[in-house]
Amino acid sequence: MGNSSSKVGFISEPPKKHAYFSFMKVKSNKNKEFGNEFCKTKKQLHLWSERSNERSNMSETRNRHGNKCEEKFRTRFDPRITARYDIKALIGRGSFSHVVRVEHRYTHQPFAIKLLEVGKHKGQDTCHVELGILRRVHHANIIRLVEVFETPHRVYLVLELATGGELLDRVVSRGFFTERDATKALVMVSRGLSYIHALGVIHRDLKPENLLYYHPGQDSRLIITDFGLACWSRKSQMVECDVRTLCGTPEYLAPEMVAGRTYGCEVDMWALGVISYIVLSGSMPFEQRSQPRLFKAILRGNYSFHGQPWSSISNQAKDFIERLLSVKPEQRMTAEQALKHPWLLNMAACSSNKNLHRPISQNLHQRASRASNYSSSSRSVPESRSVVSSRSQSRLDSGQLARIRCQHSVAVYA
Repeated sequence: MGNSSSKVGFISEPPKKHAYFSFMKVKSNKNKEFGNEFCKTKKQLHLWSERSNERSNMSETRNRHGNKCEEKFRTRFDPRITARYDIKALIGRGSFSHVVRVEHRYTHQPFAIKLLEVGKHKGQDTCHVELGILRRVHHANIIRLVEVFETPHRVYLVLELATGGELLDRVVSRGFFTERDATKALVMVSRGLSYIHALGVIHRDLKPENLLYYHPGQDSRLIITDFGLACWSRKSQMVECDVRTLCGTPEYLAPEMVAGRTYGCEVDMWALGVISYIVLSGSMPFEQRSQPRLFKAILRGNYSFHGQPWSSISNQAKDFIERLLSVKPEQRMTAEQALKHPWLLNMAACSSNKNLHRPISQNLHQRASRASNYSSSSRSVPESRSVVSSRSQSRLDSGQLARIRCQHSVAVYA
């Protein structure tokens, strides 16, 4: 199939340590042997858990076994890749994909290589859409495709490597966080969404884990990653997927997606509203112990601004969230409208400069504790939230979902 035709150049920023990269998640039991041959790494912790100790342990494990893993796994990579890149560590694994950290042999710059298995029909379809989207996008707030290597059974995507950590990690680690800080992050996400929506791309799995800072510095750009579930909207001329598919992470799903209706870029704006709520409070707008209750809450648009730190948050910020968490998609702000909202446009100039770090951190830790207790008492809940991003947690059967949709769709869309 040939070599890359989409090389966009190398990154000028210096390499950083402790890189983390979100990876494609598609439900399957295939490809286990492939991952076992690389090396064993610890599973991702829950989104709301403390991660510093785990990451330190992972780093030590990689350093200790890195050379052994590299030699053992090197033969599984296309010679064109190993001639150009040193394989360093496995940093992510999906059913049809593996993500490894690599270093360019000559520039010594770090990158991530996402290896997609395309031997099966489903893997081919997913890879085709993701690759097509990544080849089209080029924006400061979108993950950048550097080059592509293709073989009859595998596709290797060389991507820029984000080393600055996830959005919420930055919020917690700073020790000081205000509404103005929140607007800086949300402006960058909105710019990225505005760009991909103009191209007709729907991300479909927008969440804090998929928003990564490029480097640890305060001036780092925030980038949207993981287009494994992305698709073209019907408004584009490249419709490659069914825009009625229920996919993504349950807590971030828009009402029209839950209801099984045709949807568009508005589902990403709903997810942006959920993210905005989390960034400002450390809690979820829609949180239930069971998925049927969660979906009912989403369909009804049941959320509130009660508890801390909402009493200290401006009305402009709340209005921004309300205009995104509108049950009717046609009433939701677009990304362009979000960028023109007074709260983002003025960078929260009229908001208080109160430090929200303590209540945000407390709410995040409380949710982590609840989730940990619930996971330990229920075998049906996946151990890692990353698995949930492509399939639902304790998944509803089709009959349950149909009943929920039937009960609420008339009232919601009347």
